[in-house]
Amino acid sequence: MTRPYNFSAGPAAIPEEVLQQAAAEMLDWQGSGMSVMEMSHRGPQFESILHQAESDLRELLGIPDDYAVLFMQGGAIAQNAIVPLNLSRGRKADYVVTGSWSQKSQIEARKYCDVHVSASAHDDQGYGVIPDPAAWSIRPDAQYLHICTNETIDGVEFHFVPDSHGVPLVADMSSHILSRRIDVTRYACIYAGAQKNIGPAGLTLVIVRRDLLGHALPHCPSAFDYAIVAANRSMFNTPPTYAIYIAGLVLQWIKRQRYDGLQGLDAVEARNIAKAHLLYDALDASQLFETRVARDCRSRMNVPFHLREPELDAAFLQGAEQAGLLQLKGHKSVGGMRASIYNAMPLEGVQALVAYLQDFERRHG
Repeated sequence: MTRPYNFSAGPAAIPEEVLQQAAAEMLDWQGSGMSVMEMSHRGPQFESILHQAESDLRELLGIPDDYAVLFMQGGAIAQNAIVPLNLSRGRKADYVVTGSWSQKSQIEARKYCDVHVSASAHDDQGYGVIPDPAAWSIRPDAQYLHICTNETIDGVEFHFVPDSHGVPLVADMSSHILSRRIDVTRYACIYAGAQKNIGPAGLTLVIVRRDLLGHALPHCPSAFDYAIVAANRSMFNTPPTYAIYIAGLVLQWIKRQRYDGLQGLDAVEARNIAKAHLLYDALDASQLFETRVARDCRSRMNVPFHLREPELDAAFLQGAEQAGLLQLKGHKSVGGMRASIYNAMPLEGVQALVAYLQDFERRHG
């Protein structure tokens, strides 16, 4: 069976190898006689899955021991509340708004602390740039500075770590975590929904510096208190066991990757750069398609683009589906198209999309 190429922004494609392994182990995980779905989260079988997943994540991202790794639920939207509940102390928090998700984050945080927007990239055409960090207004007494390092909807990605001037830096990395190397020590807290590059929806990763634990607001639910979750090794309540299992398989898949003489996360990053260049080069060369994001902050993961003749949108999407190119419709808030080319998207998938773009332009341009 030839599978189509799935460009969904999330839940997104999972590596086929991982799906095959999960299918093979569905009824009986490694001779246990149980599916992972059926296991007690406190039994030795699942504990081994959880510990291996954390170990592999720490290895891939170089996470030091003075950072806790938490496996939580609720997605990044829940973290928009959980972060200020744990880190703001009810005082001040600064936010940089570079797209739809960081805008949602700062609105949610206002329920729990004094929020200041240090910079905003919104203009009459929406979002498409990162404001010059030299012009950011960061309060020195803020408890943290929050950024979204890759805006899934708007296709804006930070390709640098901003100087937070001593204020702890918090980052929503949901849509590009594990797509490239990062220096975890430059951040106080990183969080990410799993359903882009890590696994199925239902799991949220949090990487938080241990010295920031223990300051949750009194009304923070116990299951969302980072200190409690860390003290219980992510098992204060029943964790999303099957999602953690799939995430563990994905992490092992990343470690096995080879590309252009590289391996592991370095191979994944190099392949992602090649995929992004291929697609952006095709869009830049087109007279029918356009991308509106500034070149220096174009996302490698989420590529929004528009037809210069919007009346062709329906024909484009219909033809794409017939060609086995799925989920290319842009987010309803911005329209147009969007190709999400996460780790699991092979280079061949992007090549097929570029060939379709060029063919569509020959027929309609």
